[in-house]
Amino acid sequence: MKATVGNWVWRLGLGVMLGCGSVAVLGVAQASSVAQGKAIFDAQCAACHSVKPGVNGIGPSLYGVYGKPAAHVAGFAFSAALTNSHLVWNKVTLSKFLADPQALVPGTKMPYLGLPSAKKRDEVIAYLKNPEAK
Repeated sequence: MKATVGNWVWRLGLGVMLGCGSVAVLGVAQASSVAQGKAIFDAQCAACHSVKPGVNGIGPSLYGVYGKPAAHVAGFAFSAALTNSHLVWNKVTLSKFLADPQALVPGTKMPYLGLPSAKKRDEVIAYLKNPEAK
Protein backbone atom coordinates (compact mmCIF):
# COMPACT_ATOMS: atom_id res chain seq x y z
CA MET A 1 0.00 0.00 0.00
CA LYS A 2 1.37 3.38 -0.97
CA ALA A 3 1.77 5.75 1.95
CA THR A 4 -0.34 8.87 1.53
CA VAL A 5 -0.78 11.83 3.78
CA GLY A 6 -4.32 10.67 4.58
CA ASN A 7 -3.11 7.17 5.37
CA TRP A 8 -0.33 8.57 7.56
CA VAL A 9 -2.75 10.84 9.44
CA TRP A 10 -5.14 7.92 10.00
CA ARG A 11 -2.33 5.75 11.37
CA LEU A 12 -1.12 8.57 13.61
CA GLY A 13 -4.64 9.07 14.94
CA LEU A 14 -5.04 5.35 15.59
CA GLY A 15 -1.70 5.28 17.39
CA VAL A 16 -2.69 8.23 19.56
CA MET A 17 -6.03 6.61 20.42
CA LEU A 18 -4.35 3.32 21.32
CA GLY A 19 -1.73 5.17 23.32
CA CYS A 20 -4.41 7.06 25.24
CA GLY A 21 -6.12 3.78 26.00
CA SER A 22 -2.86 2.42 27.34
CA VAL A 23 -2.43 5.49 29.53
CA ALA A 24 -5.99 5.08 30.84
CA VAL A 25 -5.36 1.42 31.64
CA LEU A 26 -2.07 2.33 33.29
CA GLY A 27 -3.86 4.96 35.37
CA VAL A 28 -6.42 2.40 36.54
CA ALA A 29 -3.63 -0.06 37.37
CA GLN A 30 -1.78 2.60 39.34
CA ALA A 31 -4.96 3.55 41.22
CA SER A 32 -5.56 -0.11 42.03
CA SER A 33 -1.97 -0.46 43.24
CA VAL A 34 -2.36 2.59 45.49
CA ALA A 35 -5.66 1.25 46.88
CA GLN A 36 -4.05 -2.14 47.57
CA GLY A 37 -1.09 -0.37 49.17
CA LYS A 38 -3.42 1.61 51.44
CA ALA A 39 -5.15 -1.60 52.52
CA ILE A 40 -1.81 -3.22 53.34
CA PHE A 41 -0.61 -0.07 55.10
CA ASP A 42 -3.81 0.10 57.16
CA ALA A 43 -3.46 -3.56 58.14
CA GLN A 44 0.27 -3.69 58.87
CA CYS A 45 1.65 -0.18 59.34
CA ALA A 46 -1.05 2.15 60.67
CA ALA A 47 -0.78 0.86 64.24
CA CYS A 48 2.60 2.61 64.46
CA HIS A 49 2.71 5.07 61.53
CA SER A 50 0.53 7.84 60.19
CA VAL A 51 0.49 9.38 56.72
CA LYS A 52 -0.67 12.71 58.14
CA PRO A 53 1.93 15.49 58.18
CA GLY A 54 3.51 15.92 61.60
CA VAL A 55 1.48 13.14 63.24
CA ASN A 56 4.02 10.80 64.78
CA GLY A 57 3.00 7.70 66.69
CA ILE A 58 5.15 4.84 67.89
CA GLY A 59 6.85 5.36 64.52
CA PRO A 60 7.29 8.58 62.57
CA SER A 61 4.76 10.04 60.19
CA LEU A 62 5.39 8.64 56.72
CA TYR A 63 3.75 11.56 54.95
CA GLY A 64 6.00 12.69 52.11
CA VAL A 65 8.65 10.10 52.98
CA TYR A 66 9.27 9.10 49.34
CA GLY A 67 12.36 10.87 48.01
CA LYS A 68 13.42 12.12 51.44
CA PRO A 69 16.45 11.13 53.51
CA ALA A 70 15.91 8.55 56.23
CA ALA A 71 15.37 9.99 59.72
CA HIS A 72 14.23 13.37 58.37
CA VAL A 73 10.95 13.72 60.30
CA ALA A 74 11.13 16.48 62.90
CA GLY A 75 10.09 15.61 66.42
CA PHE A 76 10.81 11.90 66.22
CA ALA A 77 13.66 10.16 68.04
CA PHE A 78 15.24 7.94 65.40
CA SER A 79 17.83 5.30 66.15
CA ALA A 80 21.45 6.25 65.55
CA ALA A 81 21.58 3.42 63.01
CA LEU A 82 18.83 4.95 60.85
CA THR A 83 20.09 8.50 61.35
CA ASN A 84 23.58 7.46 60.20
CA SER A 85 22.35 5.24 57.35
CA HIS A 86 22.43 8.05 54.75
CA LEU A 87 19.55 6.33 52.95
CA VAL A 88 17.14 8.18 50.72
CA TRP A 89 13.70 6.62 50.60
CA ASN A 90 13.04 5.55 47.03
CA LYS A 91 11.56 2.40 45.50
CA VAL A 92 14.72 0.33 46.02
CA THR A 93 15.52 1.41 49.58
CA LEU A 94 11.90 1.29 50.74
CA SER A 95 11.46 -2.16 49.25
CA LYS A 96 14.59 -3.46 50.97
CA PHE A 97 13.58 -1.86 54.26
CA LEU A 98 10.03 -3.19 54.11
CA ALA A 99 11.35 -6.66 53.26
CA ASP A 100 13.68 -6.76 56.27
CA PRO A 101 14.35 -3.54 58.20
CA GLN A 102 17.05 -5.07 60.40
CA ALA A 103 18.97 -6.43 57.40
CA LEU A 104 19.09 -3.06 55.66
CA VAL A 105 19.70 -1.00 58.80
CA PRO A 106 21.10 -3.16 61.61
CA GLY A 107 20.17 -1.49 64.89
CA THR A 108 17.04 0.26 63.64
CA LYS A 109 14.31 0.53 66.27
CA MET A 110 11.63 -0.65 63.83
CA PRO A 111 10.42 -3.99 65.22
CA TYR A 112 8.78 -5.11 61.97
CA LEU A 113 9.59 -8.62 60.74
CA GLY A 114 9.17 -7.64 57.10
CA LEU A 115 6.83 -7.92 54.15
CA PRO A 116 8.08 -10.82 52.00
CA SER A 117 5.90 -10.14 48.92
CA ALA A 118 7.63 -7.83 46.41
CA LYS A 119 4.23 -7.05 44.86
CA LYS A 120 2.80 -5.98 48.21
CA ARG A 121 5.89 -3.90 48.95
CA ASP A 122 5.46 -2.17 45.58
CA GLU A 123 1.83 -1.46 46.43
CA VAL A 124 2.72 0.03 49.82
CA ILE A 125 5.39 2.15 48.14
CA ALA A 126 2.86 3.34 45.52
CA TYR A 127 0.61 4.40 48.40
CA LEU A 128 3.43 6.14 50.28
CA LYS A 129 4.33 8.08 47.12
CA ASN A 130 0.82 9.52 47.05
CA PRO A 131 -1.26 8.74 50.15
CA GLU A 132 -3.89 11.29 49.14
CA ALA A 133 -4.73 9.50 45.87
CA LYS A 134 -8.17 7.95 45.62
